[in-house]
Amino acid sequence: MIGSLYTGISGLNANVTAMSVIGDNIANVNTTAFKSNRASFQNVLSQSLTGSDSNSIGRGVNMSGTSASWSQGTFETTNNGTDLAINGKGFFMVQDSAGLNYYTRDGGFYFDADGNLVNSDGFTVQGYAVDTVDTDGTFTLGSLGDICITGSTSAPSAATKMATTLNLDADAEVGDIFNTTITLFDSLGGEVPVTIEFTNTGPGAWGWAATVPATVGTCASTGAITFDANGDLATPGANPTIDITALINGANDVSTTWEFLDDTGATDGSITGYASPSITTFLNQNGYTAGSLQGASVDEDGVVTGLFSNGEIPPLFQLCLADFPNYQGLQGIGKNLYAQSRESGQATPGVPGTGRLGLISPSTLEMSNVDLAQEFVKMITTQRAFQANSKVITTSDEILSDLINIKR
Repeated sequence: MIGSLYTGISGLNANVTAMSVIGDNIANVNTTAFKSNRASFQNVLSQSLTGSDSNSIGRGVNMSGTSASWSQGTFETTNNGTDLAINGKGFFMVQDSAGLNYYTRDGGFYFDADGNLVNSDGFTVQGYAVDTVDTDGTFTLGSLGDICITGSTSAPSAATKMATTLNLDADAEVGDIFNTTITLFDSLGGEVPVTIEFTNTGPGAWGWAATVPATVGTCASTGAITFDANGDLATPGANPTIDITALINGANDVSTTWEFLDDTGATDGSITGYASPSITTFLNQNGYTAGSLQGASVDEDGVVTGLFSNGEIPPLFQLCLADFPNYQGLQGIGKNLYAQSRESGQATPGVPGTGRLGLISPSTLEMSNVDLAQEFVKMITTQRAFQANSKVITTSDEILSDLINIKR
């Protein structure tokens, strides 16, 4: 009978610990990206002296450990562009000041005073720096490191293409002049005002000459255009080039293609010769001056894009996500962080949307996956189990008391 007392005690201890697990789940119902835990039990047997398993006697229960539920929590939309949630598998990788890596599903990030993207503990979020960006927007990635936007600038770019939408009056007389001015940018980001003077040379025929102020540089580009009976551009058969040389500020020569023909050499309708007043309705060029960083945003691929004062939005970094062979083996260290362990296996870093890794949901946080209704049911069953084990102890005590009273 004394053995049954200790069996009851093992049940009490196991269920008290299970209640602690339930309490921890409920306490973290509003913790960002918290994963609920479940207590696991295992029975205890004492081997018989004969060695036969059929005569083994149960000696109670032990709590074998806890296992986390890695189901994804629901998403909460926020107004912070650096709040990030992972839609799918993976963990954000963050690094402390000592260079140790940790992993988290909590994407409540912000840029600190030094321009580092950090979590609430000041650990720096890891990502791949963008090395080169092609004209079509594709980019190549460099090494893995801290995401830091301090010192990010948008270098100036000289204008290589320009476009105009204008009409040259078909009723103009020979010698009539029409001017339009477009501002290009040189390799240093300096403004280069280019004046294009159109001179009527006959019915449906115009000559043009591009000039820049002498205080800027030199330009002597000229050409001629003609229109057909419908006012559509007939010649030239190729897009002309405006060349600006000897720039006073020391920038490289500017060579800008004036685009008014499509890739097949046909007119795109941007220059017309209708019988209406000469007018310019649109000017555009692809150069820009140097820009300073005004902000940053993150897209679903985890690309951190800079927002610069010159209107450019180049990619700067791409977030790193890490996956593991065994999530249950991760070592929880508190503060919504996990550490790699032998049981979890090696971290496999990558970018969002590749392999098993999920995508990023910007301006979103993953909520706890705790199911309160389920936890309350567990609480009831655990309480009843505790009460039942306490009854085992009291009943065993009564039996012992009756046994002692036999002698009377």
